[in-house]
Amino acid sequence: MPIDPKLVGKELPALEYSYTQKDILLYALGIGAGADPDDLKFVYESELAVIPTFGVIPPFGALFGIVGMEGMDFNLAMLLHGEQYLEIYQPIPTEGTITSYPRIAAIYDKGKGALVELDVITKNSKGEALFKNRFSTFIRGEGGFGGEKGPEPGFAAPERKPDRVVEMKTLPQQALLYRLSGDFNPLHADPNFAAMGGFEKPILHGLCTFGFAGRAVLKEYCHNDPAKFKAIKARFSRHVYPGETIVTEMWQEEDDQIIIRAKTAERDEYCLTNAAVWLNK
Repeated sequence: MPIDPKLVGKELPALEYSYTQKDILLYALGIGAGADPDDLKFVYESELAVIPTFGVIPPFGALFGIVGMEGMDFNLAMLLHGEQYLEIYQPIPTEGTITSYPRIAAIYDKGKGALVELDVITKNSKGEALFKNRFSTFIRGEGGFGGEKGPEPGFAAPERKPDRVVEMKTLPQQALLYRLSGDFNPLHADPNFAAMGGFEKPILHGLCTFGFAGRAVLKEYCHNDPAKFKAIKARFSRHVYPGETIVTEMWQEEDDQIIIRAKTAERDEYCLTNAAVWLNK
């Protein structure tokens, strides 16, 4: 059996990540910060603050930790990043060395594929938890092994007009900027590689779109205060081409919960669905 459900609970090698303020600035630019004067604290080191969604960057390598391991025999080309959850436990430092500890949290049988979920806790040098990520990866063609189907995605958009809408234009070179934060998949840079994947041209990283949507909520409901931003979850539904406009729709369903959905203005296709942001009150 290519995918072994008994791997649930298995811990993967820890990942150490060292970064400086320059990396924080580069990430902020990679997700479009800097066009608005209110973004200055995210792109200028004078009183630098970290955009919460930077928390997906240090443990990103964990996504590939399952590749080649015993019980995970699959074609890498069949792996898709399906969903992402990030929860912040304390403000992210502007520089330092931190360590991420991944483990396989769940393996679900989706029929046409297997859904493998990785939980990753990232800690500072004192051993204090900074944030948690859950990477949900869908491996096409590896389902049908008789496992649990798993929970429904939830967080569907309400059937009413959004309470707030934010439009953010991406740059034609947005993917080339974002990839400098660590995701060098040629799908986001090489036209020939993108064509092999069935795309007109290189596409934006899903986690870049994730960052744009996070920024929209950070601006509208947190007044750009990262301390008020607790967690974010989203499903990657469709692609975004660099240069397109990301439209983030927001519904405040509870005092501490914002349901969100994002689409491209140019093609009116939803790129993020089943998504929510939780706030610290």
